[in-house]
Amino acid sequence: MDHSPHHASQPAALRAVTLAAAIWALAGCASMAPPPETPALPVPAHYAMSAPDEGTPAATTSWRDYFTDPRLQTLIAQALENNRDLRATALRVQEARAAYGIQRADLLPAIGAQAGMDRSRVPADLNLTRQPLLGSQYQVGLGLASWEIDFWGRVRSLSNAALENYLATDAARHAVTLGLIAQVAQSDLALRELEERLVLAHQAIASRKESLRIFQRRVDVGSASRLNLTQVQTLLTQAQALGAQLIQARAQQANALALLVGAPVDSAPNARLDEVHLPPLRVGLPSDLLVQRPDIMAAEHQLRAARAQIGAARAAFFPRVALTGSLGTASAELGGLFDSGSQAWSFSPSISLPLFNGGRLRNNLNLTEVRRDIAVANYEKTVQGAFRDVSDALVARQSLAGQLAIAQSAQAAQSERARLSQLRYDHGAAAFLEVLDAQRDLLVAEQQVVQMRRALLSSQVSLYAALGGGALAAPATDITPTRPAP
Repeated sequence: MDHSPHHASQPAALRAVTLAAAIWALAGCASMAPPPETPALPVPAHYAMSAPDEGTPAATTSWRDYFTDPRLQTLIAQALENNRDLRATALRVQEARAAYGIQRADLLPAIGAQAGMDRSRVPADLNLTRQPLLGSQYQVGLGLASWEIDFWGRVRSLSNAALENYLATDAARHAVTLGLIAQVAQSDLALRELEERLVLAHQAIASRKESLRIFQRRVDVGSASRLNLTQVQTLLTQAQALGAQLIQARAQQANALALLVGAPVDSAPNARLDEVHLPPLRVGLPSDLLVQRPDIMAAEHQLRAARAQIGAARAAFFPRVALTGSLGTASAELGGLFDSGSQAWSFSPSISLPLFNGGRLRNNLNLTEVRRDIAVANYEKTVQGAFRDVSDALVARQSLAGQLAIAQSAQAAQSERARLSQLRYDHGAAAFLEVLDAQRDLLVAEQQVVQMRRALLSSQVSLYAALGGGALAAPATDITPTRPAP
């Protein structure tokens, strides 16, 4: 039977590898993180403003299905492609994903190839032979860096926390995307409103210039007083001032829209509000927001990450076991590295137990628990904010619909009043001041109708965003890691 050192070392090496594999299988089975628990909804079970149970759910309606106007679709698509804030948010998702990959790698042992050569000379007066000694050593092998065996779930808790932070960042990206879509729609509606109001102002300016020309001729022939002429001039300057204000507001609104889109935008000279048709939405219950609103989902992932950090802080109180080892060949001659009997290995387990650290571990645990409480408060605040957003949008939609009907009735009445006052003046039954007041009020009424129409459309856009529009219809992320088992 061969009892050479080479064969004798094989069973020991095999036992070491088997022991490491068994420890690896048992590692990470324990977790000291608090059990997952979603806080109770700090909002009523139903919205105060009743809404008809019709239409499609906002969360399953993509933005292309909701905003069907071709110009609006083009603007939103350009914004999603070019907006710098959204681009930065997407890069933060990649950053969080890379951080998760780094943390997850700590669960696995780090094995590296290594090779080395040592050559030394021992002086004659430092050895018994009284002769200088020259020595060489060559080695090649695989090394296991210090790998922590995760008995108490510390490393896995840190990995879970990094995963939840990644998922929270990705949910935040969806929230930013939805917010950008709503902002582009709101900005375009505002630009259309200003265009329509400017058209009405230009029509009023043209009409009043013609009235000024007529009254100038009447004054020249003595059939009208200069008081009437100055009154017409005042009416014209008021319309011109309104037109100048609207031109400035239109230019500023176009600049704001261009910043959102990330590219130059035309002033939409032919775009009108009545070209935008937004389908009705099914509101549902406040509890539906938990799976529809990206910002709520981001807050929930942050809460889970805070709980995982508590598990890591608790596990830090327990002993930490680490393994270090190597397996390879060694020889005094380079040509003998792979000869029989050249196998070399080492296996070095270590254990450390914190005894005194000035309260560092206790304060670290307290810190993670406080951050967990902060995450709970942020989650509840996010839910309350989402509830308010939906409630405000419902109130606005219902109220503005009534206000638009009133404004349209007022416009019709002011139009008839302007016609009748002009007839009365032409027949000498009323002073020209009555005509001026009627025309001034008619312009105001026309402007208000356009404003109310835009406000009603804006409330529908706000409702779509408040309900998490398209959250469940959005395409999945490039890589969504599977949540590790606790």
